[in-house]
Amino acid sequence: MTPIILIPARMAATRLANKMLAPIAGEPMIVHVWRRAVEADIGPVAVACDHADIAAAVQAAGGRAVMTRTDHPSGSDRIFEAIEQIDPDGRFDCVVNVQGDLPSVDPKTIRACVALLDEPEVAIGTPCAPITEARERTDPNVVKAVGTPISPNRLRALYFTRASAPSGDGPLYHHIGLYAYRRKALERFVGLAPSVLEKRERLEQLRALEAGMRIDVAIVDTVPFGVDTPTDLDRAQTLVRERTDAAAKDNTDTEPGPE
Repeated sequence: MTPIILIPARMAATRLANKMLAPIAGEPMIVHVWRRAVEADIGPVAVACDHADIAAAVQAAGGRAVMTRTDHPSGSDRIFEAIEQIDPDGRFDCVVNVQGDLPSVDPKTIRACVALLDEPEVAIGTPCAPITEARERTDPNVVKAVGTPISPNRLRALYFTRASAPSGDGPLYHHIGLYAYRRKALERFVGLAPSVLEKRERLEQLRALEAGMRIDVAIVDTVPFGVDTPTDLDRAQTLVRERTDAAAKDNTDTEPGPE
């Protein structure tokens, strides 16, 4: 396939004003997400935004930004407008949606998501990680992916829910809101009306399942940290600093010594 990564980014936010431009280690958050997407190394990356200041921040870092409407109801609608602008001829047949508030997203998670489209029947790929903290099992803010195993580290999605599911013994999986769409699947998805279960659970991906679209789920090791509040932003500062320090240490450890 020929993928492109699009990062939807809107300026309005209810709990953290102008969060796409919130500074983390000296750079706007959206720039950190853009860098992680570039590191995935699967194709070009662009930010689909609704404000000139976001576009300017991305462009100043060397990235590409596409202006989109301010009234989109979801990131999926925003990236569909962007791909139609960028690629009206349909050269890119895989569109990856990476949320703009995940500055710690692992590039390997993005690649794992795209790899799920290796089967022609799969319309959408998305990742999850095993839940390891007891409180997350019942936390409605932690969306659970429910699926049947079809190979190691891969599920076929049956449902997504804010409830603790499935019941009984066995793992629960924390869904990660990152998606790889076949281009035609994205077009179909945004053309569908919001579904009954989507509105009840407030989970957009249920619209696809209710319409009979196949979603496969990659099981990965970690959940990227999302930023929604000032407290989240403080934690993101720490995580990015730790990541930078670890990378610097790795470079030091591999440098050749003096001859």
